[in-house]
Amino acid sequence: MSTPFPFTAVVGQDDLRLALLLNAVSPAVGGVLVRGEKGTAKSTAVRALSALLPEVDVVAGCRFSCDPAKPDAACPDGPHEPGPGTTRPSRMVELPVGASEDRLVGALDIERALSEGVKAFEPGLLADAHRGILYVDEVNLLHDHLVDLLLDAAAMGASYVEREGVSVRHASKFLLVGTMNPEEGELRPQLLDRFGLTVEVAASREPDQRVEVVRRRLAYDDDPAGFAARWADEEAAIRQRIIAARELLPQVRLGDGALRQIAATCAAFEVDGMRADIVMARTATALAAWAGRTDVLAEDVRQAALLALPHRRRRNPFDAPGLDEDKLDETLEEFGGSSEDEDPDPDPGPDGPGGGGQPPSSDPEGPQGGETGARPEAGEGGEPQPSGAGAGEQSAVRAAEPFRTKVLSVPGLGEGAAGRRSRARTEHGRTTGARRPRGTLTKLHLAATVQAAAPHQRARGRSGPGLVVRRDDLRQATREGREGNLVLFVVDASGSMAARQRMSAVKGAVLSLLLDAYQRRDKVGLVTFRGSAAEVALPPTSSVDAAAARLESLPTGGRTPLAAGLLRAHEVLRVERLRDPARRALVVVVTDGRATDGGAARSASGRGGGRAAGGTEQVALAGRAARLFAAEGVASVVVDCESGPVRLGLAGQLAGELGGTAVTLDELRADSIAGLVRDVQGTSRRAA
Repeated sequence: MSTPFPFTAVVGQDDLRLALLLNAVSPAVGGVLVRGEKGTAKSTAVRALSALLPEVDVVAGCRFSCDPAKPDAACPDGPHEPGPGTTRPSRMVELPVGASEDRLVGALDIERALSEGVKAFEPGLLADAHRGILYVDEVNLLHDHLVDLLLDAAAMGASYVEREGVSVRHASKFLLVGTMNPEEGELRPQLLDRFGLTVEVAASREPDQRVEVVRRRLAYDDDPAGFAARWADEEAAIRQRIIAARELLPQVRLGDGALRQIAATCAAFEVDGMRADIVMARTATALAAWAGRTDVLAEDVRQAALLALPHRRRRNPFDAPGLDEDKLDETLEEFGGSSEDEDPDPDPGPDGPGGGGQPPSSDPEGPQGGETGARPEAGEGGEPQPSGAGAGEQSAVRAAEPFRTKVLSVPGLGEGAAGRRSRARTEHGRTTGARRPRGTLTKLHLAATVQAAAPHQRARGRSGPGLVVRRDDLRQATREGREGNLVLFVVDASGSMAARQRMSAVKGAVLSLLLDAYQRRDKVGLVTFRGSAAEVALPPTSSVDAAAARLESLPTGGRTPLAAGLLRAHEVLRVERLRDPARRALVVVVTDGRATDGGAARSASGRGGGRAAGGTEQVALAGRAARLFAAEGVASVVVDCESGPVRLGLAGQLAGELGGTAVTLDELRADSIAGLVRDVQGTSRRAA
């Protein structure tokens, strides 16, 4: 939109606005990650921030935004002599989720290089974002190779491009702001740590605030320019406050007492590395400057901890974000000395940016957790399901400790989304061949291009040195890397699995596989079966932690409708193929292989004979359902949960019907001796 929504017109979201303003005061804080559900003004607030930032001085004509007072000595458009320059507004550059590597870092114009012999480098988004804001919406969906490039640029403050005979280095210092919906998957820890602050946002549950949000949005949509004009005074006031805070920032004193509180807090929450301490110190200093003070107080340290630590504390990837505020207060009090805490909830300035007399937020949600921190759906499966459960139903059993699993992969060569599980043709990876380009040429295979052009040189009138290359000669490099898969868990939660110790081990194994899926950038789904039916406990999603939450609350008991579970999983895969045909599936069936059904057993005559007849019928139905997967070539693994001295081997039979393999719980471990012996024996048999 040509007229952005005014920053001061955003209703509520005090923590979000404060975190953005602190970065405007002190860009050294390191950016903001905004986590929250859709429709919570994440993107609106970020886009509005750029209009508040002061203008920047740049060297006239420099595509890399060099500072005229101190030009970059290695600027590709340089060298520049220090001197007066021109001013332009601060720039916010958006990085689309589907952007290519060339768009991010810049690229050589291949066709000009081959046809004209000119090395023409076109800067990318990292150059455009220098001395501005780099905004990544849905940052958790960004491809891993782009994340790696962002990490390098953020760490070094520069971008290095080495490709196709071009070697370019240029400065790239930017304020990194990302937004994400946690339901769509989490960020890699390495990128998570690069964001200075994090904020959890959620829609207000206060009716008055919701009414005000709708009223302002409708007014803005009707007349963007007129709406912005009504907020011009508030925007100017907060812009002046940012400038004043920037001028005051060098005078702010961070005393030894505040530093000791910062160090003690980071140690108490067991955060890794020293970046958290540094970010907290910079944030506390910016808070003091924003409040118009030259001394950092305990209240600044506390607010800095709430913004800088939730995403850095050492925790299981599936734990809810947030800090234990009681523990935080105890730590600050223990190491506080003579800190003043007369006002336990000081106002660092959100009322300034809110403006307009909007109602104060009474919603406890924020970076410290609140309702957001308790988001896992405790009410959706946290209680035993009475319907169809049958005798022997148990409440949810806690999972055993997770472990590192052996790698399960899909055979063949896919073309799905980039990940780390199965072999695939990708845009990044090792070069395996060449082909004619389909559309825009992105990766030139130089040797194949020369080989294609060489036989035609005489016909093209070339008799001396050199090579005449035409468009038809260009060859695209084909590369092989890894893809992420859809890992669909089909978990037996019936009475035959319901011994508490045994089910705890089963849940621990599935949790271990979920951790593996998290690290390999997979989508996951969860189908469970028990009683008389199967249900989709979690439709396919990138939010692996949501699957872990559903697994933790999974009750057990009742009969074993194995066929129903397999048929429901088959239907889930059918629907998912329509949505994402390139992503291949790996079905992981966690069961002991037994199959019973209350209806079938009751319909047979006699108690003992009826149970046997019903079981036999169910095994046959499960076999027919399994052969559907084999017929479609779906990769599958059966995790055999059978235990005890007498084993029927039904899980192995099921794996044969599925056309997959079976592993025991022990063999699933990456460091399992049993699994290693089995792999070695299998290799020996194949060699023979």
